[in-house]
Amino acid sequence: MFAYYADHFVLPLPEGHRFPMVKYRMLRDRIAQQLPGVALQVALPASDQDLVLAHTPEYIDEIARGTLPPAAQREIGFPWSEAMAERARRSVGATLAASRQALCDGVAGNLAGGTHHAYAHKGSGFCVFNDVAVAARRVQAEHAAVRGSGAPPLQVAVIDLDVHQGNGTAHIFQGDDSVFTLSLHGARNFPFRKEAGDLDVELPDGCGDYEYLQALDEALVALEQRCAPGLVFYLAGADPHEGDRLGRLAVTHDGLEARDRRVFDWAWQRRIPLVFAMAGGYGNDLEDTIQAQLTTWRVALQYHQRWQNVRP
Repeated sequence: MFAYYADHFVLPLPEGHRFPMVKYRMLRDRIAQQLPGVALQVALPASDQDLVLAHTPEYIDEIARGTLPPAAQREIGFPWSEAMAERARRSVGATLAASRQALCDGVAGNLAGGTHHAYAHKGSGFCVFNDVAVAARRVQAEHAAVRGSGAPPLQVAVIDLDVHQGNGTAHIFQGDDSVFTLSLHGARNFPFRKEAGDLDVELPDGCGDYEYLQALDEALVALEQRCAPGLVFYLAGADPHEGDRLGRLAVTHDGLEARDRRVFDWAWQRRIPLVFAMAGGYGNDLEDTIQAQLTTWRVALQYHQRWQNVRP
């Protein structure tokens, strides 16, 4: 199973910055040690031609040239640097590569990604470019090129289970019937101004395993009633975990594993290719975040193996 990464492009963050940049390298190391069935691949950068499918040319140019205003940098949460700009492109490139691979193999993933707070014209909440939006638009364009202009568009579903609403993704795809956005998130958590997605499920502070999984089950039923996707993007955020300092929910490790299995099984039962990204994770003990993410990769590998067993 292919896994794409760009953690060797490290953002030079100020001392004491709250974003746990080291988690990406920690996860890659654990995967290399414990999951030999995962093939780790360096991500190539997304091109301007890719990025413009979901972002304005002006914003792309500001990131490339380092002319992003200070207020815009503060909204992202990262100071601009060449490494920041390069890593942002490669994070998008990782999800794009994983999307193409998933369409071939059934399952593939990005060790980072899930940058769902980025809008077309700006970044926000540690998100520079919206990797899922760019990748969805690119694979749809490639699908159309193969099938011809008269063919229906490739239907895409975004299952966003980061604890924070995917506001940027929802805004980019508003009015686009070819992309269905589902977000399960904390009602009182960031972003405090939510955007209207196709299906938004708000959860109360302290929500535990039973309530969380029940809400997910109901959401997946609703998704199937309203969309017939040919590709699923799954944002497997670790931040619903009870030990996450930004999460405000109370989902256990067992609950997160059950969540992952529900999503992968939902796609597998319908033979829908699935590409996944790690999205958020800010454990008080960073080991909790890495454990949750590693479990997601372990579950993904099991479902990838199922795909290979049924191929002719």
